[in-house]
Amino acid sequence: MTVFTRRARRGGTALAGLAAVALTVSACGGTDSGQAADDGQLTVVATTNVWASVARAVGGPNVEVESIIDDPAADPHSYESSPQDAAKVGDADLVLLNGGGYDEFAEQILTGTGAGKPTVQAVEGEHEHAEEPAAGHEHEHGSEPAEAPGHSDEHAGHDHSVNEHVWYDLHVVRETADRVAEELGKIQPERAQEFRDNAARFGEQIGGLEGRVDQIAASERGKKVIVTEPVAHYLVEAAGLTDITPPSFVNSVEAGNDPAAAAVAEIQNAVNSRQAAAVIYNPQTESPVTESVRKSAEQNQTPVVEMTETLPQDQDYVRWMDGQISALQAALAGRP
Repeated sequence: MTVFTRRARRGGTALAGLAAVALTVSACGGTDSGQAADDGQLTVVATTNVWASVARAVGGPNVEVESIIDDPAADPHSYESSPQDAAKVGDADLVLLNGGGYDEFAEQILTGTGAGKPTVQAVEGEHEHAEEPAAGHEHEHGSEPAEAPGHSDEHAGHDHSVNEHVWYDLHVVRETADRVAEELGKIQPERAQEFRDNAARFGEQIGGLEGRVDQIAASERGKKVIVTEPVAHYLVEAAGLTDITPPSFVNSVEAGNDPAAAAVAEIQNAVNSRQAAAVIYNPQTESPVTESVRKSAEQNQTPVVEMTETLPQDQDYVRWMDGQISALQAALAGRP
């Protein structure tokens, strides 16, 4: 089974100084696990600003939420943690991770502290997709998080691999919000209903986004797309689109390697012959090869839709995802 994570890009550097990180947490005297600050305000630390936005929606204005990675130009795959990050995690009442190897640095920090801190990992959430597979999904670029309790690796009759970009799976996002509410309620039982209500309102907003994706599936099902990296795999799948990107191309990009010449030629041919209705582009994993694909798409008047891994400044999760869904819908509507 291929796991689409970027551990190789960081190599061994993510482990360097782990002992020092653990010592830093101890020296900082972080709060006891599951205990709120003296003023009663809870602190949640999320590994990215995407998950921080989800936590903020659930916690409300009286929960302090911090993110470790919030630079919209950063590539979270290659992030290396610092002692300051370890201090944040050590002081948090709850830690929200993506999981699946995407933010392994945070898992290492938690292991180093040994505090048994309350943690929610999105990739571990149980979720069920519609039984009908995405039309024409031809490549194994990833699918539901692996080894989720009660979840089968057999989906729609063919094997799926792990894709860690689960914030593009609206089912997982809603379920993660519910689990954040549950954990916060355990820490502050007197506010448990408030957290549940916040999660329910957030879930309604996510339901609205799901409805818009269903509209794309109803009107554009089967249209072909090319991706420079499988960051939006779950959204592409839910929209019923056909990903025609050569598997070896995305596998190489996802691993932080240069694709083979044959794969580059194959994707360039697909773009130049206008086989795809849109190219989905991740600017945070940009390389000369992916830039060349984008340039070819623009020259051939194929719409390019940017889909990123972190939030732009001054946007929350719902607004951000709504904008990306709108851009995809507009791109597809203009092409056969």
